[in-house]
Amino acid sequence: FSDLMLDVLLGFLGLYFHDVVGLRETQAAGAVFIWLVTGLLGDFLLIPLLEKVDGLRYLGWSVLLELLLFPAFLLVPQPWLKLVLVGLLGFFNSGWYAILKGRLYSSLPRQSGTVMALDKFTGLVGDLLPFGIGLAADAFGLHVAIWLLLAGPIALLVGLPRLSASKTIHN
Repeated sequence: FSDLMLDVLLGFLGLYFHDVVGLRETQAAGAVFIWLVTGLLGDFLLIPLLEKVDGLRYLGWSVLLELLLFPAFLLVPQPWLKLVLVGLLGFFNSGWYAILKGRLYSSLPRQSGTVMALDKFTGLVGDLLPFGIGLAADAFGLHVAIWLLLAGPIALLVGLPRLSASKTIHN
């Protein structure tokens, strides 16, 4: 489900900025560029943060931020504000893939083959998500279908284990 706010959002972002927001192709590509650059910056800054804060704690907070930022991004009418919000979305979903993949490997020690098999299976299922969103966009418009991406952070919020305060700081 994290992939909805990662690769799936990336796949629809340029189209959204062109078809829904009304930007020219080069401007829509610029929006994708903003999302990518802020995501890379977030990944870079996340490394020292994860030395002090548990990855799941960070993930929980960033999921909450994405749940607030994404609807704001979709609802604001000003293109410049959408660009600011898409940058924040890219910044705050940083590390999701790495943290979740790392947790999967650590929860199945010495079973990397099993992890790879699970990854392939869930990848097959996950590959259907953009197709479903595309069908919804065809039926209802991209401005409506893109709201389905909120299922990602909602599922993460529901599925993430809760941590006690004593587990959040590494000694």
